[in-house]
Amino acid sequence: MKTIKTKLAVALMAAGLSFSAAAAEIKVAYDADPVSLDPHEQLSGGTLQLSHMVFDPLVRYTQDFDFEPRLAESWERIDDKTFRFKLRQGVKFHSGNTLTADDVVWTFNRLKESPDFKAIFEPYTELKKVDDYTVELVSKGAYPLVLQTATYIFPMDSKFYTGKTADGKDKAELVKHGNSYASTHVSGTGPFIVTAREQGVKVDFERFDGYWDKESKGNVDKLTLVPIKEDATRVAALLSGGVDMIAPVAPNDHDRVKNAKGVDLVTLPGTRIITFQMNQNSNEALKDVRVRQAIVHAINNEGIVKKIMKGFATAAGQQGPDGYVGYSDELVPRYDLKKAKALMKEAGYEKGFKLTMMAPNNRYVNDAKVAQAAAAMLAKIGIKVDLKTLPKAQYWPEFDVCAADMMMIGWHSDTEDSANFSEFLTMTRDEKTGKGQYNCGHYSNPEVDKLVNASNVETDPAKRKAMLQQVEATLYNEAAFVPLHWQNLAWGASANVNIKPIVNAMNFPYFGDLVVEEK
Repeated sequence: MKTIKTKLAVALMAAGLSFSAAAAEIKVAYDADPVSLDPHEQLSGGTLQLSHMVFDPLVRYTQDFDFEPRLAESWERIDDKTFRFKLRQGVKFHSGNTLTADDVVWTFNRLKESPDFKAIFEPYTELKKVDDYTVELVSKGAYPLVLQTATYIFPMDSKFYTGKTADGKDKAELVKHGNSYASTHVSGTGPFIVTAREQGVKVDFERFDGYWDKESKGNVDKLTLVPIKEDATRVAALLSGGVDMIAPVAPNDHDRVKNAKGVDLVTLPGTRIITFQMNQNSNEALKDVRVRQAIVHAINNEGIVKKIMKGFATAAGQQGPDGYVGYSDELVPRYDLKKAKALMKEAGYEKGFKLTMMAPNNRYVNDAKVAQAAAAMLAKIGIKVDLKTLPKAQYWPEFDVCAADMMMIGWHSDTEDSANFSEFLTMTRDEKTGKGQYNCGHYSNPEVDKLVNASNVETDPAKRKAMLQQVEATLYNEAAFVPLHWQNLAWGASANVNIKPIVNAMNFPYFGDLVVEEK
């Protein structure tokens, strides 16, 4: 495959802007590479990781879920609907353009049009410019999650993305799974520029000499991101010194990494839920709540955690993990094969039926193995599963059209809040607002929709908690989806690559701050 070099990167290299004396050069192996250079094309961990490398958010999370200033150096609430951000001055884009409020407003308006991101920004009427370095984010009503939203605003270089390409296309065009200017060209304010990208092979980054954050101790001048799908191959690359860091480290490989000399294993509790959605539009049987309940009761997710995840996950009965608003101790995993068979009989499917199932094989930890186990468990209640697993790059286009009766999806709450799970996974699908964007179960309950929407304007914590607990209880009782587990996180790195301070539960390490010591 031909290496693609962006025009911007070539210009930067020609100008000598990206070749400072190399302090450190590392290679990082992930299970998959970013699908695009456009930060608004897909709401995914890979896209957000890229955004933190090439762009910068207004605000970002610390390891303990507090907020720290980035391109917004301060903020204040003006009234119930208005939040004001003061922008950092003197920040340069990779193109040489200077960041101003115009870029932030332009970016917000593009986010509102993104199929994947618009639901996050649906509570807002506008982001308006006050002066060149002040903007105000205005919500439709009182909204409790403004700073959480601000972590998704990575200002783009509006001048760089304005105009027409040589073949007459709009440079700002946003294309899902397509070839657009923004998917192959990038200018951000982040610590790294993209110098080369070969889809499915590697992405090369170099330190941006004009990076605004002079206080960062990060000393990585060159970084190469390579996708290695197979867990064992990824670990072998780390142990042989072929790469300096890997993610994830599969549970089966933890001891191997722990016991090896010169490498470290770093783990964190995870909040990403792994689920199956049951497509009520493609399979008539799945419209029956008793069938959906039977499927949930037939899948032994605690057994999956124990045997396949080697205990490195927490079996789930609901969307949000313990500690999130909306979590309830009563909504526990409910494997019960006898009850599952009784429910199938009651629903008139004692002899079972056929369904199709799809899952990725390089997106979540042990995703293909989990899907295979679930399929085998469903066979015990007469459900014959036609399972197809695909690499992430091929899986998401299939997911976008809900191509099977059961589809695997993992979700990390974009706002570290329970409501976000429902907004994307279980609310009624609404192309206009983006709600239910990833609801391939086509589950629809107006009461759930009403409660989630009400929770998003409720500033009383006790009332909001009660609303979201009611949402979780309804989803549980109606078997709106199949909860599997909350996936824990693990990274492996050479001992001189100090990853512990830069990793987080959101699963996008802040590589700009990475310190690599001399061996």
